Amino acid sequence: MSFLRGAGRRAIDVLLPPRCLSCGAVVDEPGALCAPCWGKAAFIAPPHCARCGLAFELPPQASDSTNESLGAFDCAACAADPPAFDRARAALAYDDHTKSLVLRLKHADATHTAPGLARWMARAGAELLDQCDLIAPVPLHRWRLLWRRYNQSALLALALGRLAAKPVAPGLLVRKRATPQQGHLGPAQRRANVAGAFALKARHAAQILGKRVLLIDDVLTTGATAEECAKVLKRAGAAAVDVLTLARVNRPRSI
Repeated sequence: MSFLRGAGRRAIDVLLPPRCLSCGAVVDEPGALCAPCWGKAAFIAPPHCARCGLAFELPPQASDSTNESLGAFDCAACAADPPAFDRARAALAYDDHTKSLVLRLKHADATHTAPGLARWMARAGAELLDQCDLIAPVPLHRWRLLWRRYNQSALLALALGRLAAKPVAPGLLVRKRATPQQGHLGPAQRRANVAGAFALKARHAAQILGKRVLLIDDVLTTGATAEECAKVLKRAGAAAVDVLTLARVNRPRSI
């Protein structure tokens, strides 16, 4: 049977060779990057803030032991003003290269990239995935979902659920009002933009009571959306809310 599966895979690869998730070049296996794109990918690794996942910048001569010890500390922003969520992790730093990956998934119908991208997220958030009881995506407003036809965060959540064998609730949260795009908004404007924008579907209330929820989104920028969703979930009785994203802007939440 394994021989037949292998033969089938080879036949498919001949007809539809796997492509780089970023540039579309032919690669050896599905869900991979070609060598040039891999070299450009800014994967986030320790040391980082134990709370929000912000990567700490250390001089090149810093020792590995220093890197490991810093991983247990909060950044200055989280120490001064802890976020509503408990922990956040991301696979990649958000830059021009990462932006192309996100936009292809988000706006160019590249839904086939979600499983490969989710594998990177699973590595970055392994502890969060292992400890969560339920996975849920940040929702789109119904009109934006109708226009876009899919929620990229839900695709990533479903892929992560399959990888970790965890339950996924794509409809756990709803976006009650259509908020303007946040790309050009500052932190205070983003917080005002999403304030009161989310709600828990009543039928899921018992499902999260006393549970640890893992919230999935594509990019963490200021953390305003993640915090607003975390507040809703905790008010409804969730024991903890962690956040896992494909990418994050590598700057403190308060900037």
